[in-house]
Amino acid sequence: MTPEELDLKIKLTIDSLTKKNKLPVIDIPEFKVERPKNKDHGDYSCNIAMIIAKKVEINPREVAQLIIDELANDKSFKKIEIAGPGFLNFTFESGSLGEIARTIISQAGKYGHNKTLNDQTVNVEFISANPTGPIHLGHTRWAAVGDSIARVIEASGAKVVREFYVNDRGVQMDKFGASICAVANGEEVPEDGYHGAYIKDLAKEIVSENPDILSLPKQDQPVAFREAGYVKQLKQQQDVLDGFNTHFDVWYSERKLHDSGAVEKGLAVLKQHGHVFELDGATWLRTTDFGDDKDRVLVKADGEYTYFASDTAYYVDKRSRGYDVNIYLLGADHHGYVNRLRAVAACAGDDPDKNIEVLIGQLVKMIKNGQEVRLSKRAGNIITLEDLVDEVGVDAARYSLSRYPVDSPLTLDIDLLTSHTNDNPVFYVQYAHARISSVLRAAVEKNINWANAEFDPSLLNHEKETELLGALSEFPRIISGAATLRQPHRVARYLEELATAYHAFYASCRVLPMGQDEITPETYARLTLCEATRQVIANGLDLLGVSAPEKM
Repeated sequence: MTPEELDLKIKLTIDSLTKKNKLPVIDIPEFKVERPKNKDHGDYSCNIAMIIAKKVEINPREVAQLIIDELANDKSFKKIEIAGPGFLNFTFESGSLGEIARTIISQAGKYGHNKTLNDQTVNVEFISANPTGPIHLGHTRWAAVGDSIARVIEASGAKVVREFYVNDRGVQMDKFGASICAVANGEEVPEDGYHGAYIKDLAKEIVSENPDILSLPKQDQPVAFREAGYVKQLKQQQDVLDGFNTHFDVWYSERKLHDSGAVEKGLAVLKQHGHVFELDGATWLRTTDFGDDKDRVLVKADGEYTYFASDTAYYVDKRSRGYDVNIYLLGADHHGYVNRLRAVAACAGDDPDKNIEVLIGQLVKMIKNGQEVRLSKRAGNIITLEDLVDEVGVDAARYSLSRYPVDSPLTLDIDLLTSHTNDNPVFYVQYAHARISSVLRAAVEKNINWANAEFDPSLLNHEKETELLGALSEFPRIISGAATLRQPHRVARYLEELATAYHAFYASCRVLPMGQDEITPETYARLTLCEATRQVIANGLDLLGVSAPEKM
């Protein structure tokens, strides 16, 4: 029995008690079903009796006893006990707990998926970058974490759109074009321009493909190089992210925002809600009404739109595209944007507690041989996504970046992440999957047709088997929690605990028969448990965008 099944059984029990007039009719409140830390307290513990007792003014232990009595004939339970002020501790019959393995195998890649966020449409914008250079290490963290957030939200029932905001307008784009132009003409790159080796590569490619560009009037060349470089550098970013298992549904251009009239439309929406005012010739948004530290200028006195006007228009545009929840992942230097963007949502008539979320991530650094790595082979002054992948590979990079809360500064130890030891978390989890795959291959070699044999879940009654089954049953709850809290690191930590539980089971319970030993129903049951564990590890790694190798 899974926690979700127990949750439903408890709700049906309360409903039955109300129909029999043993409890007053009430809306069943939120309650918790969780695994107790102390194994002596059963397989699951629940606080439903205490929650209901508050509503109906009955002693919690009396409510608990009513539930126990109602479930007295349910053969799923070995025992149900009341603990403390009214906790219910449930201990399953071994067959009931063992059924989890069958459930996992039948659901396969869908096991763990849940309906927590059903009917929500969520936009996750997790990279906002200029197409003026390679994806840097900070963006790489958002590439891994943002995509993993999107995956767990999807697995919890929501429709998700992944969005990349292309900062393709403004001064940095002009500096980019001027830098390529200078190199192509054999001149020095402007001091405030882009100096990475990739600028030389872009200049060479552009001239090779379009030699006539150098024949343009000198004043027209920077724009021509800017536009040609823009196309190539954006394509390079897209290709690198695809290779990192990070795929975007929408690449939203800042230019498009302005050229489409979306900024004017956004301003009109804000005016409709009464939070726009004029002062000293400029147009302002009264964000202080909703927690911002100062009001913000939308249109300067000279008629020029501010960058904040773009931010507000972009949010309004997202909402017009039908996204119920808009999640922003921003860098460590964007703390001021939290209240600012929440205020924008409120000024647009939305609920900032429901329609917008701003997650602030902290910095990442790499160390190798005990020293911080500071320079890129290609970009010069920054570490890039490609640099990290070159050092540790996609799997180790994605797993390690998603393994920690985004609001924690992160140091990646290259030597650790490339080691094949249990100290390397991604190796530890992937090795568990490979080990199980090896066991299942060995079963095939021994002609043990466990998949088509009769499975007796009651045989999975060893302490280490029940611990492993209990861990497997938690997976849907882990995904649900990771989705609602936007914390995919919970999946990584869970996988490490699951791998530990599997290794403990394997060390204590012989799976394959030795030599000429007989193949028994217990053999089939344990191989079924192995396959269920392999499936959950594979599902969990997939939520992090990490592969599940069958051999290592």
